[in-house]
Parts: sequence; C-alpha cells; structure tokens
Amino acid sequence: MNADISGGILDPDGAMAELAAWQGRIDQLAADTQTMSDRLRELRVTTRDENGLVEVTIDSAGALTGLRLGPRIQQTDPDTVAQTIMRTIRQARDEAADRSREILTETLGTESPAARAIADRVGRQLRGAEPPADDPDGR
Repeated sequence: MNADISGGILDPDGAMAELAAWQGRIDQLAADTQTMSDRLRELRVTTRDENGLVEVTIDSAGALTGLRLGPRIQQTDPDTVAQTIMRTIRQARDEAADRSREILTETLGTESPAARAIADRVGRQLRGAEPPADDPDGR
C-alpha cells in the first residue's frame, strides 16, 4: 500500500505552514489585546449636567477623578447638588461603558467570545451592577 502523504497530516511542510499561520494569529491577538488594554487604561470620560452645575471626570474603572462645581451651585439646594453629582457620575459611567465596548470592538472584533465577555463585565461594572474592585461592599 503506497499512501500519498503530501498535503496530508504527515506533510511536514504543510504542518510548518499551519503552525506559522497559527503563530501569526496568536501574535496578532496578543498585539490587539495590548492595544485594547492601553486604550482602556487611558480612557477618561468627562460629563456635565444639563444645567451646568457640575462636571465630573471618571476613569475606565468608573472612579471619580475630577469634579468641578459651577458658580450656580451657590443658589442651589445642597440636596439638588448632591443628586446632580450622582446622576452625572452615572451618566459618565454609562458613556464610559459605551466607549469601552467600542474600544473592544475596534481592537478584538465582535466575533471574539473573550471580547464579548470583557465588554459585558466592564459594562456591568461601570453601570453599577457590580461594585468597583476597590469597594467590595458596594459603597
């Protein structure tokens, strides 16, 4: 029995080409993942409420990194200012979740199960379904 093994499983050249292609895909995935990580780390969102009372800046984890209060707060009830701050932080977190999803889609694509899982986790964290990592009690 004379089996033709060229182009088959036992073809060393074909196996090497397949391994090289696989390595190329792995290298590209690693580069895309690093790009995604860098872009998410650099993500900052600044949002202002519709009345110009407050402006908040959050980072990619949803942590407040900046707060500016407009001059109108002096004529505004403190409870209203507090509610406005909290509402504006939620709006910024929603925007950050949307922008995070865009970054994941641009860098890892929409077909990647890993990208979908990361996007879902980031979205839940930023939208308040999970407490931030530095606050396990959810306060």
